[in-house]
Amino acid sequence: METPLTMVKGLADGNRMRIVAALMERDELCVCQLIEMLGIAGATVSRHMSILQAARLVQNRKQGRWVYYRLADQFPDLLQKWLRDSLAASATIQADRNSLEAILACEPDEVCRRQRENAECSA
Repeated sequence: METPLTMVKGLADGNRMRIVAALMERDELCVCQLIEMLGIAGATVSRHMSILQAARLVQNRKQGRWVYYRLADQFPDLLQKWLRDSLAASATIQADRNSLEAILACEPDEVCRRQRENAECSA
């Protein structure tokens, strides 16, 4: 029972649901891309990612200075189907999809630089 309960608790936040929804549509996303999509502080995103990792919903890999997240290999298929069905008509999730298109047009280092400088991406 602990694993399902931990997973449900991991999803018990709107921003964490948004992260999981984005990762269901992408192989992986860099932390800076998630920060940009959510529009919240990096420390807050890191905390959300820690909770999702503890719930065994996401896993990460490090490549140089970048940390990339993806859905965990053991992410339950039924949970993913339920989330897809439940979030299909969500205006927030659709806005995130649109936002990610623009974010992914930039390289991760450009997204991070933009976050630091609050400048526009040249893509």
